[in-house]
Amino acid sequence: MLDEQLKLSEETAEAWKETVAAARALMDAGQYNEAGVSQMEATYYSVQASVVDLKEQINQTQNTLALLLAETPRNYERGKLADQVMPDDLSIGVPLQMLSNRPDVRSAERSLEAAFYVTNQARSAFYPSIVLSGSAGWTNAAGSIIVNPAKFIATAIGQLTMPLFNRGQNIAQLRIAKAQQEEASLSFQQTLLNAGAEVNDALTAYQSSKSKTELYQKQVTALEKTVTSTSLLMEYGTTNYLEVLTARQSLLSAQLTQVSNRFMEIQSVISLYQVLGGGRGE
Repeated sequence: MLDEQLKLSEETAEAWKETVAAARALMDAGQYNEAGVSQMEATYYSVQASVVDLKEQINQTQNTLALLLAETPRNYERGKLADQVMPDDLSIGVPLQMLSNRPDVRSAERSLEAAFYVTNQARSAFYPSIVLSGSAGWTNAAGSIIVNPAKFIATAIGQLTMPLFNRGQNIAQLRIAKAQQEEASLSFQQTLLNAGAEVNDALTAYQSSKSKTELYQKQVTALEKTVTSTSLLMEYGTTNYLEVLTARQSLLSAQLTQVSNRFMEIQSVISLYQVLGGGRGE
């Protein structure tokens, strides 16, 4: 995007340089005034300043890339914005299951599962941990003969009555577990809502930028004709410098906006891929 904006700004600066030279020639011939030439020169210098700013931004971006790649700053070879190809057949309806690719959704889902198992564990505390069977004789759960039946009976009774003695504590633990499960459920629902909203925002941004592409192109084409017409009229003395100034400024602004919109279109596709947790899961 910055490369394209730099190219447009440099082309505009060169056009302004020619316009200023033509206006100065007209002034020397007595067909133009100093005020008009000075205004054009001021605009020309302003465009030159924007060229310097764009070069600085490009240099900063390359330094950032070098830092991410753990390399020394250098000039990276790259393509053009117009050559970037993005998918045109994005699905408008996003299945809810696709959101499960997102790390935050998976994390909330696992928290809900953990809370569910904790609740079941708290509920099982109400029941004794011994196993009763219809086997004949005094044997334990492993099938071994019980040498001291009285001691075994006392232990069994203890295990049966322990949940009764700890009933208050078990009830409290169960209530806590249920509350935590409800909290995890609400958190999971909210995470899904947030994920859906982010996906919808990315889709909307893509659709909006895609819709504006054709409109910006028509605007640029119309302004290019305006610049050509007003420049010719100024040379023949039928219009003033202000109309040319306005036309060129409007054209440059429209061209820069068109480039920014193309960048936003690409960025929205990348954002959609990101908010879906890495694209469509197979």
